[in-house]
Formats: sequence, structure tokens, C-alpha cells
Amino acid sequence: MSAVVKVWIDEGCITCDACENTCPEVFQVVDDTCIIIDGINPGEFSDDIIEAAEGCPVDVILYEMAGADEAPTEESPAEESSPPEESPVVVEVVGDGPLDAIMTGDRDVHILFGSQSGNAESLCALMAKKAASYGLVGHVHDMDGFELGSMVGMKRVLIACSTWGEGDMPDNAEELYNQAVAAGKTLSNTHFSVCSLGDSSYEFYCESGKQWDAVLEKLGGTRIHDRVDCDVDYDSPAGAWMLEALSKVACIDDSGAFHEDLVELMSAKAAGDSSSGSSGDVANVVQPEIAFTTSVFRYDAMSGESGIDTWACSMPGHHSVLELLRALKTTQDGSLTFRDGTPDDPTTGVCVNGRLVLPGLTRLCDVARDKGEGAQIRIEPLSAYIVIRDLAVDLSSYENLRAATKPWFVGGEREGSNTSQTVIGVMDAAVATELHKSGDVISPQLLHAASDTVPHNESYMGPALVGHLWNRSCDPRVSDSARTSIIETLAGTDGVKAEADMSSIQRQGRMGATGSSNLLEAKNAVLAHDGYNGRHGKHVWWFTWTVKSSGVLNETILAAQTMGPAGMVKNLPQMIRMATGFTRGGSPMMRDFQGFVAPGKMPPIVNSSIDNHHEVVAIYNAFDSRF
Repeated sequence: MSAVVKVWIDEGCITCDACENTCPEVFQVVDDTCIIIDGINPGEFSDDIIEAAEGCPVDVILYEMAGADEAPTEESPAEESSPPEESPVVVEVVGDGPLDAIMTGDRDVHILFGSQSGNAESLCALMAKKAASYGLVGHVHDMDGFELGSMVGMKRVLIACSTWGEGDMPDNAEELYNQAVAAGKTLSNTHFSVCSLGDSSYEFYCESGKQWDAVLEKLGGTRIHDRVDCDVDYDSPAGAWMLEALSKVACIDDSGAFHEDLVELMSAKAAGDSSSGSSGDVANVVQPEIAFTTSVFRYDAMSGESGIDTWACSMPGHHSVLELLRALKTTQDGSLTFRDGTPDDPTTGVCVNGRLVLPGLTRLCDVARDKGEGAQIRIEPLSAYIVIRDLAVDLSSYENLRAATKPWFVGGEREGSNTSQTVIGVMDAAVATELHKSGDVISPQLLHAASDTVPHNESYMGPALVGHLWNRSCDPRVSDSARTSIIETLAGTDGVKAEADMSSIQRQGRMGATGSSNLLEAKNAVLAHDGYNGRHGKHVWWFTWTVKSSGVLNETILAAQTMGPAGMVKNLPQMIRMATGFTRGGSPMMRDFQGFVAPGKMPPIVNSSIDNHHEVVAIYNAFDSRF
């Protein structure tokens, strides 16, 4: 048998330890995936690698063989070097060949996002990275401040736009869209495609993306790939659109001509590049220098003084926030303190312009886009922790909460398969994928800081630990007793019910979307576990029924019905007085009369429908679908 010359881990690892048990010299399981140990020679462990790959329950261990004794596995990428003459099909698929003619000259793809909560922006950032596999140079543009005239001459334009409220444009997209509506036919040589993000519980589903799709065509652009409309769970349809749209725009040559016959070949080439680059490294797109002002929070524990230091800076946009901090420490103030480490070190998080980020993975152009004079970067420590000095915080509070919640794994019996080597547990691929997605958090310490509740409730376990426990409870490998214990922990005083507002978490990009989704699922589970008893359950039950039954939300109905049937009977006299508009608090009638005689001495009494009622109804539609 030929030796293994290359081995890598694809996406979807469920950290089951099977590969590490089979071949610990090659595989090492970490928190949320498996890694290949640096410096190993795969050829020395060929048989063990193949055994581990065959025993992987989710088939994410991929390898490539040397020589011609055995063909590469189905998942393996094709050879980058020229294959033997007897394999002309492989040469055509992986070699540039016919693609050479379109891979020169202008290879820019311009990716614009209209985003209210960060989902469209995250999607565009990922698209720019993927573009390199197609021989493209990705340029991501915030619609806010983008000049419509600069789109003239752009051969490749991709747009991802979310919908806000009842069919409204996101705040950062409204001005550019209005310019486009008023403009003439100017995009004669522009090919475009649109990904629309929305929520099907709203009447005008994905309306903003539909409007962009229509207006780009009106401007003279050519729709190179059909628009896709994505619901709340947008990852899968948006990912498919991304790959198909990039395959097509990559087949536009320097003159702007589209070579449809090369699309399949381009797609195959990109798939091969993606597989061979499975380490996650991507080409770094060089950005021009940005002039901006940097404000950094400073705190001296010895003197107890705090303040802000400000520097005028100029750095290339593709440099990271961590590189900026290192430069300031080296050239401006050697006492500047922050947590330094590898780009993906989860303990290095800071707050940059209101966003919680890992500074090593955050480019300057993504937080201080070039809008001319006045561009600023404000860097602050995470608010959920005690500040040690400057931007460095004490993370022990999170670690103490983590230890107290006992998040470790307690296995139970499950279905298995008797392979030729050993008996190994099996898991449904869809379940494994969901487990991986719900546990895909770049930094639990960062997610912990996303909650507005955490700084005010030191005993609350926080969104990261809620999500981790919820993920554990959904894992089919967990024992029944452990699962029950987890739900009881989540239902406790310091569990998910302590979270006051998920919106602060939701707006923290992809990490926040994952965290808030886990919180919602966990809260639903513990309310069902308690039979909707207690303060939280009954409040949700009656509050939801109030809006669904009345169609409006006003003070009288709210005060009455959130108390439930018993509370309504007990407070019937006060309810009658409230309904007739006399009082809010049950004070003597004379006080109410005085309020009418002396206007302004008491708050408004007349009940009225809530503003933006459609938003409230959408919230309770979501409640209704889950309870």
C-alpha cells in the first residue's frame, strides 16, 4: 500500500476522541475540533491514519496517498502537480488549462453589505476570503459611505442585504439605495448577484434584497446568478449561493465577458484549492492605509486612576487591531497593557467601537472603514470582568462560574457499530452538524461579556456557559441522568432565566447569533421542564396570550392579564378603575379628579396601542411557534 503523504481535518468534527485513541502520534483533540500535530510525517503512520479515517463517525479525516497503488479517497483534493498522461480528465479538472485566459488582468470582486445586526457583514467577510480560491481579489464595502458612481466600471458586484422591520432597508444601506433608485442606466458592464437575508414571520420577507436585485437590473447590470432569499437560518442557502455566485463571477474575463462554459471547471478548481488549504489560512488582501484616531482606555491599579489616551495613526487596513496595539506599545507607550497572544487566542478579547472582538482576527478596515477625516477606533476592556490594567482583564470570574456549573461530559449508552477494528459509537450526521454549529463560538470568554446581565449579576452563569450546557444536553452521547442534571442547572436561579435581554448578545455578529439561539432554545426547554410554572413561565404564557388575543398591547390589558386568572379576579376592582381611565395605581378617586383638574400633575391615563406593533406581534409569533 502506498504511504499517506497528506492528511487534514475537514469541517464538522464532533470531538469524539476516536481518532486520537487510534493514532495519538498524529491526531490531537482540542475543545471544538481535532488538529494534526505539527512536524509529523504522515508516511510513518499510514495504516493508523487510514484506520482513524475509516473509524471517524462523521467522515472528516481526509488523506492523500502517494504513488498509483491506491487512488485518493473520494474526499481528497486532486494533485496540484501534473498527473500522469493516462489521467487526462484529472489534468482538465485541476489544472488551470482553459482557465488561464480569464485569470489575468482585473480579478476584483466587489462585495457590498447592508446590515443591521452584522449577519450580512459577516457573510461578506467570509465571501472575500473564499474569493481567493477562485483567483479573485475580494473587496468588502460598507454601503454606508459607498459612492454609487464608483460602481461604474466594476465588472463583478455581489450584494448581501438584510431586511429591517417591515421591509425597510438597514440604516447603512438606505442612502445608497435612494441614490440608486434616482440614478440612470449606468452599469452597462457590471455583472451582479444578490443574497437577501430576512425573517419569514414578517409580511415583507427579504424585501430589501429584492429591491436591490431589481434596482441593479434597472441600472443596466446583468444578473449573473439568481437572487436567493434566506430565512433566519441562513447559513446553508447563503453558503450555496456564495459558491455558485463566485464560480460564475470568476468566469468573467478582463474585458467583462462571461464564459459560461468554464463555470463547472472553475468550481472544480476552487474546490481543489479549498481542500488543499484546509488549515484555514487564506490569502491576505492588501488594503490601502487608513488614517484614523485611536482612543484606548487606560487604568493604573496602583493609583486607581483611569482615563483615555488618544493617538493619531495611519496603518494599512489589512493590519489587525492586535498589530495596532503592538505598534502603539512599541512606538508610543511601553506601559500599555493588553493580553497578547496568537490571533485566535480566546482570552485576548477587547471591545472595539462597541463590538466584542478578538483583536488578532479583526482587521482595521473592518472597524474603521475609510470614510475620510474623522475615522476613529475606540478600544476598551471587556465590561464583564474586573480590569487589571488598561485593556487586560481578570477572567477568573468566568473560570469560577465554569467550574461551578460542572460542564464536563458524562457519557451513557448509545448506538454503536462493530467495525473490523473495534466497536465505535455512531451519530446521525444532521445531529452532529447541529452540535458543531451550536458549539461554534470563537471565544467563550468573549461571549460571556456580550450579556448586559453579567456585569450586574455575578452569580449568573452567562450566555457562554448556558450555550455549552445546552449543547451538552442535546448530545446523544450524554447519559440520561446527566442530561436531567443539566436541565435542572439551566432552570436554576443562576441559569438561563437570569438573562434579562438577549438583544445585546444577538448583535455581536455570528458569535452572538449562535449564543442567542442557544439561549432561546435553553429557555424554552427549562420553561417546558417547569411546566410553565413560577414567575417566568406564567409571565411568558399570559403575556404571549395577551398580544395574540388582543392585537394590541396597552397598559390595562398588560397589567391585568400578565397576572393570570387568579390575579385578575383578585384585582378586579382596580382593573375596572384602570379600564375606565381613572387611575393606574388604585389611589383615591379624589386624587384622580385632581389630576383632571390640574393637567400635567399625573402621567397620561388613556390606553393606546404600542408603537411599531408589528414588531411586538413578530416576537410573540416566535414565542407561539416554540411553546
